[in-house]
Amino acid sequence: MMKIILGSASKWRQQILKEAGMAFDALAPNINEKNIRDEDPEKLALALAHAKAKALLPRIHSPHLLITADQVVYCNGEIFEKPRDDIELRKFLLAYVQHPAKTITALVVTNTQTQKSAEGIDIATVYFSPDLIYSIENYLGNQELYHCAGGFQIENKTGGLNPFILKIEGEIDSVKGLPMILLKSLMKKVE
Repeated sequence: MMKIILGSASKWRQQILKEAGMAFDALAPNINEKNIRDEDPEKLALALAHAKAKALLPRIHSPHLLITADQVVYCNGEIFEKPRDDIELRKFLLAYVQHPAKTITALVVTNTQTQKSAEGIDIATVYFSPDLIYSIENYLGNQELYHCAGGFQIENKTGGLNPFILKIEGEIDSVKGLPMILLKSLMKKVE
């Protein structure tokens, strides 16, 4: 198996790969995500994942599988990225009280030796309890949420499921930002 580079600074993506028993190095792509726009959430996530790969490929000089990913949340016809401030975080959380959140995760896997790449999208849907409305103020100011697409995490601080999540349709790894079933399929295509 080729060596792996995860093109992400996300501690959640790194944790998923570690839990899967994969050895890897991590490189942060350091792109300005706000310069890449699309009204279609799937196209936006995929464009961001491709931009990360494009930024990192010149920095890799030996054979590796480069994994880049991006995620947006789609809720009630709107794209939610990482919240900019408390006002935006409050808006996102209020929307989840009434509408499910779809996490749209795009993956791009590139073989740096052959330049062959494969891409895919994985979508999971998260349903929140209406009781979330009574706890929104408790979430404001939680700095970790400003690094999460849609401003939420599915786990609480002790590692259990967030108590305001009623149901998840799809892979938990997908909601966390790195769907392993899709990743393994894409890796096989480019190895």
